[in-house]
Amino acid sequence: MDGKVFSVPVAFITAAAFVIIVAGMQVAAPIIIPFLLALFLATLCSPPLFWLLRHKVPNGLAVLVIMVGLVVVTVSLMIFAGRSLNSLTQQLPAYQERLLALINHFVIWLNSQGLRIDMNKLPLDDYFNPRMVLSLVTYGLSVLRILFTNLFLILLIVFFILLEASGFPQKLRDAFPNHETLEHFKAITANVNRYMGFKALFSLATGVLIWLLLALIGVDFAGTWGLLAFFLNFIPSIGSIIAAVPAIFWALVQLGVPSALLTLLAYLVVNIAIGNFLEPRYVGRRLGLSTLVVIISMFFWGWVLGPIGMLLSVPLTMVVKIALASKQDTRWMAVMLE
Repeated sequence: MDGKVFSVPVAFITAAAFVIIVAGMQVAAPIIIPFLLALFLATLCSPPLFWLLRHKVPNGLAVLVIMVGLVVVTVSLMIFAGRSLNSLTQQLPAYQERLLALINHFVIWLNSQGLRIDMNKLPLDDYFNPRMVLSLVTYGLSVLRILFTNLFLILLIVFFILLEASGFPQKLRDAFPNHETLEHFKAITANVNRYMGFKALFSLATGVLIWLLLALIGVDFAGTWGLLAFFLNFIPSIGSIIAAVPAIFWALVQLGVPSALLTLLAYLVVNIAIGNFLEPRYVGRRLGLSTLVVIISMFFWGWVLGPIGMLLSVPLTMVVKIALASKQDTRWMAVMLE
């Protein structure tokens, strides 16, 4: 060789490192997902924990109270979801018969209008299979399935996170005496906590309102559709749409077109009121992320980590953005995410 030193561009090294990290996350998803779920639950539990600590409740007792409440809520949701899915499965054949009868009446009406359609040539089983509804519901409730599969590990991690939560601020001050670095850590924690808290509150409101409105309409399994709306509301943009499809389909088969339209109207009213007015006011302005970035991050994290990645796409992207903003060399990337 002639002694020349060939340097690799920094951008190329960065891109290669990014690919390696993403590939590693996909391979390690079974380990990462329980940890992320534990962080998610610990984030939701931290405000009541700190409220108890401010009211002079001992740290150990406060954590025990929070953990007991978390276990009760989680197990109750799992039992409810399991019973609902079992009932849905048992009633699918009856609803399939109703669906075929509804389609038959519609075809007869079309024939009466001069549009000749042969029922024997329609592959109804390929396009109008009620099991598609069950698959959507199962996908939406897959978070509960993952929770149940890793319940002990997740709760154990949550327990230790909450146990250390009270002393974490002091550890940060000792570990990072640099004021700027400490402020970045505080920004990450505050923004993520604020987002997750408001998002959980509005998702709960969405689920309860959907449950009440569908119960008034008379749609079966109104509680199941409300639970589905609660979980899928954490997924930006398309989560509420996915949650509405099986409920509208079920209302159509069970009660007919007018009730299906009322169900559609109920979802529109709830999602417009909460998603377009309340959430942007209390959540959207604090995110610091553009709508395009939110949607892209949802698909990206969903591809890397599955349904849990879609659920946690915004908090994960917020952490990445704040981390990028902490260094001068990468601050331009954080600006591009705004």
